[in-house]
Amino acid sequence: MSKFKPDKQKGTPAISTASLPDIVFMLLFFFMVTTVMRETDVLVEVEQPSASEVEKLENKSLVFYIYIGEPMDPSLYGTASRVQLNDAIADINDVRPAVETFRTTKVEAEIPLITTSLKVDKATKMGIVTDVKQELRLAQALKISYAAFEKED
Repeated sequence: MSKFKPDKQKGTPAISTASLPDIVFMLLFFFMVTTVMRETDVLVEVEQPSASEVEKLENKSLVFYIYIGEPMDPSLYGTASRVQLNDAIADINDVRPAVETFRTTKVEAEIPLITTSLKVDKATKMGIVTDVKQELRLAQALKISYAAFEKED
């Protein structure tokens, strides 16, 4: 007659699923925070050229993108090469105000680190690219990079 008798009818306990919703929401939150959404819809065709010396830009939040190429909708914008700033087709005279607006969104210490990236279609004439570069020079945006793919050997 002992006080403690072994209970022979006990089996393995069921797995608790009480914390399962917490884990699911934690994973959902993690993927929502780490996912990068596309910032602009490209309205011009840009087939980037290839280059032998390619460097990756470090801080993408300090990059101002300018797309130059033929419009994807020629019935709306024609067939000549166009400049796209943010999500709209723009005139060359709109480049300087767009750069200055981009600068106002940044901290003063980051302004010298801003890079303007030109994503130009490889069939685009250099005249429009030169005009854009002249506007960038007037806006004091002197740090320019050309987007290109690395040349395959």
